[in-house]
Amino acid sequence: MRSSLLFRLVLGLAATLAGIGPVAADDFATHLSPAPVTDGTRAATTGEGRAEARLDGNRLTVSGNFQGLAGDATGAELRAGIGIGVPGDKVFDISASPGKDGSLSGAVTLNANQVAQLRRGHIYVQVDSQTALGGNLQGWLLPPHPFAGEDVPVAGHGFLPQLDVPQK
Repeated sequence: MRSSLLFRLVLGLAATLAGIGPVAADDFATHLSPAPVTDGTRAATTGEGRAEARLDGNRLTVSGNFQGLAGDATGAELRAGIGIGVPGDKVFDISASPGKDGSLSGAVTLNANQVAQLRRGHIYVQVDSQTALGGNLQGWLLPPHPFAGEDVPVAGHGFLPQLDVPQK
């Protein structure tokens, strides 16, 4: 038994030194804000929310909340665009509780390309509602950062967070 424990410790140390040991989980966060598809949907696209995500290996776990939708939530999804703030295609459905105020959650397994997209800030959360089926709230998952209030100046790039996303 003692030799088995020693063997596992040596194997774990060797794997870590070789660079294939356990990887620390990465955290992401976003503020969900209205995303009207056209000027005609602007009045029906209301609300706000927050979402957090944790990437552990290739497993992404997302949770969050929203409030103030004009219509009941009909679903939520993870989508991937070609850049921060650029809408793209749906990659995964996640759960959203029905109602104008609620929560969202999901756990998905990403492939290597999707992990790279997430780390570049190209993956975002979208909440759909009865009044805005094409997307009511959206928010791009970025490394945790302070969320400034409305009309609050932000030091640095501010509205261009892609310039502050660390490269891995």
